[in-house]
Amino acid sequence: MDEAQTDRAGELFDALYGGTEDSVLALLRAGAPAEATDEEGQTPLYLAAVAGEPGIVRLLLVAGADPDRACGPDRDDLPLCGAAVGGHTEVVRALLTGGATPDLREALGFTALAWAVGQGHAGTVEALLEHGADPDLTCPGGEAPLVVAARRGSPSTVRALLRHGAGSRTEALHEARSWLERDVETSLREALLTAYGQDAETVARRVAEDGGSTVIVEVLRDGRPAAGNEQQTGHGAIATLLEAELGVRTPYATLAERALREGDPERDDWTASVAALWRRGDEETFQAAAAWCASDDPLRRAFAADVLSELGFAGAGADPAAGRVLRDRDGTVRHADGVERPFAARALPLLRELSREARDPELVQAAVNALGHHADPAAVPDIVRHAAHPEAPVRRRVATALCGLVPGDDAEGLAALITLGGDPDTEVRDWATTALAGVAADTPEIRAALAARLDDPHPDTAAEAARGLAVRQDPRAEAALSRLLTDQPPETHAHRTATDAVRHLTDPRLRTRLASTVPRRP
Repeated sequence: MDEAQTDRAGELFDALYGGTEDSVLALLRAGAPAEATDEEGQTPLYLAAVAGEPGIVRLLLVAGADPDRACGPDRDDLPLCGAAVGGHTEVVRALLTGGATPDLREALGFTALAWAVGQGHAGTVEALLEHGADPDLTCPGGEAPLVVAARRGSPSTVRALLRHGAGSRTEALHEARSWLERDVETSLREALLTAYGQDAETVARRVAEDGGSTVIVEVLRDGRPAAGNEQQTGHGAIATLLEAELGVRTPYATLAERALREGDPERDDWTASVAALWRRGDEETFQAAAAWCASDDPLRRAFAADVLSELGFAGAGADPAAGRVLRDRDGTVRHADGVERPFAARALPLLRELSREARDPELVQAAVNALGHHADPAAVPDIVRHAAHPEAPVRRRVATALCGLVPGDDAEGLAALITLGGDPDTEVRDWATTALAGVAADTPEIRAALAARLDDPHPDTAAEAARGLAVRQDPRAEAALSRLLTDQPPETHAHRTATDAVRHLTDPRLRTRLASTVPRRP
């Protein structure tokens, strides 16, 4: 490089550490070499990849940077691996789109997939697999990626690998089960003390993520972290997933024990066990869940309610085909009408009794959720009884359970939806308004409640209210629909709901005008 190029290269590296995409672009246009190296032998592309800068990565690729060029002091650091170890999924996609080789290895034998799997970056793993990374290419040490993911304890990473046909499932199951017998924090601490001395000071913390938690243990020197290790806690969910893949029938008690390890119905260990029992859908499972309904432990009763909520349903846990909208405990929207419910006649009395007796919030949510899934209007009073619960998550569950369930002549159910439609919690208002909009009745009270939500600060709620009024041919829908179609981006739920609402209008001129509305660009 001549002196001018050297100066521009220095400016380019300065811009990478503290500049913007515009400054990098200006330097590249001025002739800064995209393939320059700094004093440590690192290229701009590698530094941008490690820093998680997808825009700058794309600029460098367009300027001619080689996505497969190794760099660094020993010339063995690959941009794709640098991005993968940090979980920079958008950068990984940019590099792969720019021609990076998915399975290229660094000097120590790591591929980008091995780094991402070892760190539990499920989104990055998915991106690599989508672009052709080999799900069975061994990691350093000769282990299959699925085994490494099972050890890491990341259910999402395991799911991604399974979706792409990863093998070594028996070995991965053995690994996951072995970790169920250990305490993750203790194991990490013992390994660090072995490496840094038994007198080393350690601290531990937990971060909620990936359907569970990540345990981080660090060694302190002079009060500052000097070394550390981390691992996730989803081994129960992983074992359950792999058993299902391998056709292993796991006893109810074992699945329930995994669910109750963390005692949190939102965790993957819980939901994976419940889903496995749903799919089993046999008399033995029903009897076990029914017995747990009489337990003194609220969590055991909540687990039983979750199992009974969809036990034996066709397509349980996998989005049955058509009917009224429901929302699972994880927030997934599903349809459940028309689904065969082989245990409903015996499960409903148990669930209604649980709802009437429940005081613990988790148990209330589980019982209400289960009653909503069974879609029996006779259960509405047992759901509505919790509509004024002081905790918002319970009221949310009530609102979702009532979607499509309240008959037009059910005064108590309608009154509950109208009240919930004015709830201070955004999600409660949204689901109550959705439910009210779909009620097969048209009264001044329903219209007034929907009209009150047309200016709701949450656009999804406003759109559902406008839809409900459009179905009833209420003229107040027009202005709201026009505003939503103008202000909301086409890819949003609010815009899609408003678009659907327009087709319900009987005035052809109004329908045509609203359907032709062009969203305002920011």
